Amino acid sequence: MKVVQKILRNLHVAQQPQLVSLLLILTIGLVLVACAGRLRSALPTGSPSTGPSADPASASQPGTGQVRMGSEEFGLSKQELVETIEQVEASIAQCMREAGFEYIAVDYNTVRRGMVADKSLPGYSEEQFAREFGFGIATLYTGKPPQLSEVDTPAKIGLGDQNARIFANLSSTDQIAYTRTLFGENPDATFAISLEAENFSLVGGCTQKAIEQVFSPEELSATYLNPHDAIRQQDPQMAAAFTQFADCMRANGFTYSREQEIEPDLKKRLYAITEGAPIEALSTEAQSALKQLQEEELAIAASLFECGEP
Repeated sequence: MKVVQKILRNLHVAQQPQLVSLLLILTIGLVLVACAGRLRSALPTGSPSTGPSADPASASQPGTGQVRMGSEEFGLSKQELVETIEQVEASIAQCMREAGFEYIAVDYNTVRRGMVADKSLPGYSEEQFAREFGFGIATLYTGKPPQLSEVDTPAKIGLGDQNARIFANLSSTDQIAYTRTLFGENPDATFAISLEAENFSLVGGCTQKAIEQVFSPEELSATYLNPHDAIRQQDPQMAAAFTQFADCMRANGFTYSREQEIEPDLKKRLYAITEGAPIEALSTEAQSALKQLQEEELAIAASLFECGEP
């Protein structure tokens, strides 16, 4: 108010009520704008006022430093997930086309069906599947391209019927080249499967190139943690639940502290044994190691149900 009084004295407007009111309004407005600016600068990066909701476009771009807080995978909103899948699939199709192969960009609904089919098979409840197949990683491993699977696995579903037919019509030599071009060294690491697991550490080929165009380096890291999971793990009230889970798993012979650690570990160990080769091409030693890993996977899944996911 001292500033206002000084202005009024200098302009000799004490006898001009309308001008006084106008100056008061302008001055108060300037003060509010300045306060708002100070408040924004005090907010941490990624808060609701500076995060994805303030600029959805920048939040969906890699390298912006924005923290996504949607309810879908990688903290995406439902709309962002749809757009992200469309972008990745279009890039995969372009990459394959440039390599001389046909690949039909898969729509959101198809990819989503592959994602929700993870750890399940028709006619099985989630618990029945876990008891018989664990996580479906080593236990369902064949080493064959997912397009040639005799059952509708999540990987096959997520690639779509059109791409399965395209692949089936290729010669065996072209199938090998197609698989390497699309997936790199690990044909089980399809886009739908990796997106559902929130783990892109095993993707390769055109799938990896497409993902790198849409996701940030942090999200591509094997240590990535969904923002919602990170908040839960930092919640003091959840600390006891996570400690209890880790103690229970340790009592069963496993050193996992979080449920999210299990699948990446199993996939890494599976590839170390098989290197992506078909089962019939594995050495006797490798086949024995695979069987042991399958048995361990079943035991881990049973322990997970016993210990309860925090």
